Amino acid sequence: MTEALPDAGRPSVPPAAEPAGAAESAGAPGRGRLPSLTGLRFAAAFLVFGFHLQIAHLFPARSEGDHVLSLLFGHGAIGVSFFFILSGFVLTWSAGPRDPVRRVWRNRAAKIFPNHLVTALAALAAVAAGAGAAAGAAGGPGAASPEVVVPNLLLVQSWSPNPDVYFGLNTVSWSLSCEAFFYLLFPFLLRGLARLDRRALWPAAIVLTAVVWCLPLATAGWSEATAYWFLYVLPATRLAEFCLGMALARIVASGQWFRCPAWAAGLLLVGAYASIGYLPVRLGYVAVTVVPLALLIPALASADLGGRRTLWATRWAVLLGEVSFAFYMVHQLVIRFAVKALHVPAAEAPGWSVPVVIAVQFALLAAALTAAALLWRIVERPLNNRLRSAPARRVPAI
Repeated sequence: MTEALPDAGRPSVPPAAEPAGAAESAGAPGRGRLPSLTGLRFAAAFLVFGFHLQIAHLFPARSEGDHVLSLLFGHGAIGVSFFFILSGFVLTWSAGPRDPVRRVWRNRAAKIFPNHLVTALAALAAVAAGAGAAAGAAGGPGAASPEVVVPNLLLVQSWSPNPDVYFGLNTVSWSLSCEAFFYLLFPFLLRGLARLDRRALWPAAIVLTAVVWCLPLATAGWSEATAYWFLYVLPATRLAEFCLGMALARIVASGQWFRCPAWAAGLLLVGAYASIGYLPVRLGYVAVTVVPLALLIPALASADLGGRRTLWATRWAVLLGEVSFAFYMVHQLVIRFAVKALHVPAAEAPGWSVPVVIAVQFALLAAALTAAALLWRIVERPLNNRLRSAPARRVPAI
């Protein structure tokens, strides 16, 4: 299944960004544990899962079920900004003062590549089984052609403006292409941030937020497809959110964060989420939710540091957060295989009753969670420990 490009009426968003690869379970010694950020990772990944359920068209178009699912999950791509900001925040928070550049790169590759390669192979199997597009739209390259497979395997696919390329194979891995670019630059960005006077941190965060809001203005007169790629997919554009997370981590670490209750930031985020459908499409891709997300992440971190218990720091929330990267990487593949196995029509609902549709959706969630747990247990965790540049040491989970 490939994503449709946005139309002029509402934002049609791609599979959202990679959650857990951006926020590995680590913390800098002496900085304190941030379990709420781990717990919230699964909530964001679940939002993406709901978005993909919606575009699977199991409910008839314009039915009550379709309306409810659209209301809840229609703008699930806000998880992208969450994970990109979280990535910058967590990597800065946990970075050692003298971490060699090669070690940083190797550790990040050890985190994301095992899951990426396994799910890319599964995506190729999905194409072979007819559970993915066999050829690109409008005569574009086939889903298993070298023009698609090679950039996706190397995680450079999001630099291409061709949706057949950046949504190729396991479509959700387009966001890993952005993360790979962030990781490449991170050691050098961190050095620059370390030289920045602490009084300049807040101005830097404000400027980065303004950049995110101004980018849609730069696309005036562009086609919707080109603007979509530039604002939502292009790694260079999404770098502003990653850098914003880095600045926020320094703000919290330097004691400059103001008292912002996590519940207030959460309510602001809910309001921004609900407003997306009523605002210009290009603002809805990223800009509308960047401020609430930039408030929520430091607010939860501050709550953890201050010993204030949050819902996202509970045992089950943290456990689900640990498998959220694997869940993100497998969930759309599970949906694709299921849609093929259940003979769901390509452009219309299968005609099932509401209870049957709900039962199928819960079955898909259970299947995705099971596959994620296996991927995390068999691939992600052991290979991450084995491939890292130094023996694994026990570090506080975030």
